Amino acid sequence: MNQLPAALARLPELARNLWWSWHPGARELFAELARSAGRPEEADPLRLLHHLEEAQAGILAADPRFLALYRRVTTSFDHAMSARGAWFPANAPYNASLPIAYFSAEFGVHHTLPVYSGGLGILAGDIVKEASDLGLPLVGVGFMYPQGYFRQRIAADGRQEETYERLQRDTAPAEPAKGADGMPLIVPLQLPDRLLHVQVSVVRVGRVILYLMDTDLDSNPPWERELTARLYGGDQETRLLQEILLGIGGVRVLRTLGVQPGVWHANEGHSAFMMVERVREMVEGGTTFDAAVAAVRRSTVFTTHTPVPAGHDAFPFTLVEKYLAAYWPTLGLDRDRFLSLGAHRESWGTAFNMSALAFRMSGRRSAVSHKHAEVSRLMWHELWPDRRPDEAPIVAVTNGVHLPSWLAPELAALFDRHLGDDWLERHDDPVMWERVARIPDAALWETHLKVKARLLFHLQTAARRRWADKRSSPPQAMASGALLDPEVLTIGFARRFATYKRATLLFRDPERLRALLTDARRPLQIVFAGKAHPADEPGKHILQAIYRAATDPVYEGRVAFVEDYAIQAAQHLVQGVDIWMNTPRPPLEASGTSGQKAAMNGVPNLSILDGWWIEACDGTNGWPIGSADPGEGNAEARDTADALDLYRLIETEVAPAYYERSPDGLPLRFIAIMRRAIQTIAPRFSARRMVKDYIEKLYRPGWDEAAGRGAAGGAVTGTPPPLE
Repeated sequence: MNQLPAALARLPELARNLWWSWHPGARELFAELARSAGRPEEADPLRLLHHLEEAQAGILAADPRFLALYRRVTTSFDHAMSARGAWFPANAPYNASLPIAYFSAEFGVHHTLPVYSGGLGILAGDIVKEASDLGLPLVGVGFMYPQGYFRQRIAADGRQEETYERLQRDTAPAEPAKGADGMPLIVPLQLPDRLLHVQVSVVRVGRVILYLMDTDLDSNPPWERELTARLYGGDQETRLLQEILLGIGGVRVLRTLGVQPGVWHANEGHSAFMMVERVREMVEGGTTFDAAVAAVRRSTVFTTHTPVPAGHDAFPFTLVEKYLAAYWPTLGLDRDRFLSLGAHRESWGTAFNMSALAFRMSGRRSAVSHKHAEVSRLMWHELWPDRRPDEAPIVAVTNGVHLPSWLAPELAALFDRHLGDDWLERHDDPVMWERVARIPDAALWETHLKVKARLLFHLQTAARRRWADKRSSPPQAMASGALLDPEVLTIGFARRFATYKRATLLFRDPERLRALLTDARRPLQIVFAGKAHPADEPGKHILQAIYRAATDPVYEGRVAFVEDYAIQAAQHLVQGVDIWMNTPRPPLEASGTSGQKAAMNGVPNLSILDGWWIEACDGTNGWPIGSADPGEGNAEARDTADALDLYRLIETEVAPAYYERSPDGLPLRFIAIMRRAIQTIAPRFSARRMVKDYIEKLYRPGWDEAAGRGAAGGAVTGTPPPLE
């Protein structure tokens, strides 16, 4: 990075803190910098500064307008970092001087840090951003995957191809953690037959710090350097080693750094060894195993995300024994008692289940929606044999999304004009959102059309470039959205391509779908996006079927597939489509958050009654597909019934609401639904409400002793599940 003029000396500091990514002034600052540097499409501030020439920096340092913007941003940044006026210090229900340690296998904060794959990571990213906004003292622990998650390319025949790109550390928003000696921190982790060296990177997300580990060090042999190379990569043995590193190594990293958490929060079962390592520390200090477990439980939160049994990591006992046989004596345990901590019956036999371990070792447990809490209690009730199945102590904290990250800038500007100066600070207050009634119909609709036009421009520009660069054929360019029409009702569907998501539900009757897409008076177009896990062949076949439909002339270019779905593409889609569609087979959607992002942008949901949508749908803010009851019938019958209801809704309700216009050209019925979607969903399903729920329900000391039963049914702690 070239030397910057003194007047702009803090630009690298701003660029290295991902705070800039959700603050409009900071985004504007770097966008102006990109335009001035002749790189208007560069969305990575550190890369931009890396290429900024000395002469260009000198011109900016002499530009009064740029300097004024720079000073406003640095002043705002300093205020944010100070936590002055933040909610948590002023309003917290308890005095928390110790931080929350939030462990997660992935963090989806920004596309410049590609260490996430999907919903779990995006949720973690939204939580840490909201923690920063609220002033909640929180540190994150996870991995700095040098190759991240895969980049997706779709071949001409629709097959997904996966490629991995190495993270460019010199332009990544991360820096080495330093030890007491001022040198880069290296933490040793003893494995049965070798010593593993772990390096730690610091990522700043506003006030929150993420400590991300990896093993890509010269001091490790090549096969160990690859251990943390990829997110969810490798075989079962690699996964187990990653989870040992995340849980046990993560605790040791915090101890080495001198971080002393008051609450430890495991985001999914991947980090459950964190609980065991803290027990080991106490046993080593002279505490009995049972007393140590009781103490760890009192300060441990576990959030489960998966309503599908096969989605929980479980390892053969022989594999666990291979890597932890020398570890369990340090707990004062023998083989059988240690393995009983995670023992759980799987479809293939009894194994060491990481979620079972987390449930047994945590004191407070949550699911990610009320429906998911019901499903989880039934899934895991055998861990509490003294309770009825519906009384298993798992409460609901329904997921929410970080509004400043996902709200379209155009809509934020509209809210600035009509909702008052305090709307952003009060965005989890339902009463404040009643002010949306002040926004004129024409203004709301015109703003939506601007955002929609931006989405289509983005898709068409990307398609044109791929064609010009000879990276796609004309049919592939058309499949990427080159023929989409801004006047046509546009449905968005973006999900991981797993079979239960039912991405092809609309294609069950191809002729009926074709009639909808090509209707002369009320046409429809659909934009799909998403990745299939590299090992999920059925998911890949579904993706391929969608892509082939996008290239099929019979649909006249009204089906599009967006390649390499990630945060940037998600922002464009949830902000710019007209309708957001979600079609999981209930009750397999734990929560889902993309529909929440869409709704706060005035994009109504057309979705199966599952996950968060059961709590949100009130008949005025979107359309429910089918029934919330999964029923006892076979999956084929359910799919047919849901597809028929989906066709009916589009034909008789959604399309008429969109296309029926007032004398001045406004779709008044559709605008009313948009308005209700914003009013009812933005406050209740914001990350601000969610993090405040965590603070009140799960982080507050003594909650379990004082409050008894949780609001969602079942005690938060209750009788701990037996350990053997």
